[in-house]
Amino acid sequence: MNTDNEIKIVDHLFRHQSGKMLAILSKIFGLSNLELIEDAVQDTFLQASIKWRNGLPENPEAWLTLTAKNRVIDLLRQSKSLKNRNANYKLDEYSKIDDVYMNHEVEDSQLRMIFVACHPAFSKEDQITFALKAISGFSGKEIASALLQNEETIKKRLSRARKKIKDLKITLDYPNPSEIESRISGVLQIIYLIFNEGFHSIKENSLIDKELCGEALRLTKLLLMKDNFRTGTLYALFALLCFNSSRIDSKILDGEIIDLKNQDRSKWYLPLIVLGQDSLRTAQMYSDRSAYHYEALIAAEHVKAIKFENTNWELIIKYYDEMYKFSPSINILLSKTIAFLQIDKYNQAKEILDLIKPKELNQRVYLYHGTLAEYYIKINDKNKAVEELDKAIDSCKNNLEIKYLKNKREILVKSLS
Repeated sequence: MNTDNEIKIVDHLFRHQSGKMLAILSKIFGLSNLELIEDAVQDTFLQASIKWRNGLPENPEAWLTLTAKNRVIDLLRQSKSLKNRNANYKLDEYSKIDDVYMNHEVEDSQLRMIFVACHPAFSKEDQITFALKAISGFSGKEIASALLQNEETIKKRLSRARKKIKDLKITLDYPNPSEIESRISGVLQIIYLIFNEGFHSIKENSLIDKELCGEALRLTKLLLMKDNFRTGTLYALFALLCFNSSRIDSKILDGEIIDLKNQDRSKWYLPLIVLGQDSLRTAQMYSDRSAYHYEALIAAEHVKAIKFENTNWELIIKYYDEMYKFSPSINILLSKTIAFLQIDKYNQAKEILDLIKPKELNQRVYLYHGTLAEYYIKINDKNKAVEELDKAIDSCKNNLEIKYLKNKREILVKSLS
């Protein structure tokens, strides 16, 4: 097998399988052994990257899970705790667990792991960090990138979460019915973050990661399978993910970013749009409301418009106002600014921009400068627009977005001469 292909396959499977493996192995061996299970999964993928150079096994997913299970047993045998007569590891029983059982249990185990991640004993930051690691297989570096933190902070958060699992003897169980509502909001935030990192990544060389978007959709569908997890908010989030996913293939063309105005709308994937519309209608049948409802309504307006010029910006601005009440953020203010600029309400746009403290955007500060540049273009102050584009380029880390901003700057400079 070609080494590059082998590496890609292992990387692909790590993304898709590692979370499933952690969940099912945690159900078998207990969350108290989570760190040891993580080591076993890591060892298994390393082993796969070496052994698979001569060809893939017949069922790679089953090979990975069973190999990881056997590796956990090996590590448990080596563990000092086994010397304690009171240690109660039924290793012979574990070794008999086959892939039929694990395939049957994997989805349920992942759902349980999602709720473990949102245990109230964890801080909100630790919840999200742990979920990205244990459920979606993010590396420490990827988590740091997604959450705009350094890797050392992420390591400390993961360590805290593992320690609390041991200290509080947290098990891989669903919360009590009375706790589900409070936990589900954290679950949805995690899924939302996973999707956003895939839909608009801050990685250096890629803007879109379809696998992450697909993972977020998969996790949402898992939740929707359980009657007692269904809420208007869950359906609204699913609608939002469907609408945004429908536009993925039109965002990049020949290695260049295509903005919403210039996207080929014939490439938008209709089945996902229809699924999103159905989910949004269902969401509105429930009594609960959330920021996801209004963000989904905004996304629905975009996919509804036959042309960019047909977009109902006035309605979108109203939805941003409602969304901001549920979840105040600079990103919403920037998006609202863009909407005002589309209908030539420059004063309202500038009032919002003057309220924003760009540094609070951290690694996404370039979005502020890019929006301010758009404002100056609209009021025909092209020199200041160039200055803001320079600041956006300097603060941007993604190569595709840098290229997009440079192209925009080049067109603007030419118009000045």
